[in-house]
Amino acid sequence: MISIDNYDFKGKRAIIRVDFNVPLNEKGEVTDDTRIRAAMPTVKKVLAGGGSVILMSHMGRPKKNPDPKYSLEQIVPAVEKNLGVKVEFVVINWDSKVMELNNKSIDCVWNGMTLTDGVKEAMETSKPYCTNEQVVVVPADKKDIYNTREAVKGLSFAAEAGSAGEEVLTALGFKVTSVQSQADAVMEVAAGTSDAAVIDLLMAGAVIGKGTSYENLVYTVSLSAVKEEYGVGFRKGSELAEKLNGFFDKARADGSMEATAAKYGVNEALIKSH
Repeated sequence: MISIDNYDFKGKRAIIRVDFNVPLNEKGEVTDDTRIRAAMPTVKKVLAGGGSVILMSHMGRPKKNPDPKYSLEQIVPAVEKNLGVKVEFVVINWDSKVMELNNKSIDCVWNGMTLTDGVKEAMETSKPYCTNEQVVVVPADKKDIYNTREAVKGLSFAAEAGSAGEEVLTALGFKVTSVQSQADAVMEVAAGTSDAAVIDLLMAGAVIGKGTSYENLVYTVSLSAVKEEYGVGFRKGSELAEKLNGFFDKARADGSMEATAAKYGVNEALIKSH
């Protein structure tokens, strides 16, 4: 099986989806670079092999328009410090992705893309490969108490400002404190300043529980009315979507997809059959 350990990156360009949604202070300076440091072995492996790297991430959840306080440009100095090379910041306009697919500037959109009706109409899309929903994070010793919507409704919550978690809490009429990031929401629970947090299931699987920095936290109940389904988009009429579906089917059948999901703590979000 081809893996990062045996692949020849010489002369190749690798796109790496990272989670650099790190906490910042009022000056836009990184206050905790744990996530950045965690990605460095992978990035350095590609560079050491003679390849180049494009890092893709998100920062916060702006409402309707771009917001400078959520710009990833702020973390460039921290990435450069950890990586030891110059980093160029490039803004991606996701609103133009369909146009870029059609004029062949790009061939694929794969970035935790929710398969909405609009997306499926504009692109040739793969079958969904994983789901996402908003889940409640509580101390592990409270998991048997706070495991239903009714049980958690009186808690004080922390959620990322502008996030889907904040939106669902507000819609339900629950008490919520807005923080800068989902990581900050988790920290609020760990510190005991909030009873619970609401974050993405995919993030919960990766950052809390056994083997993480927050082993004393767990997620219990989902507050989402409908699960999001993630897929991959290609140019309309492209055969690549069907070929990727074939790869997904094979990876499900031989267990490699489930093994990869388990490795990164997101196996509960994986769609295991179609």
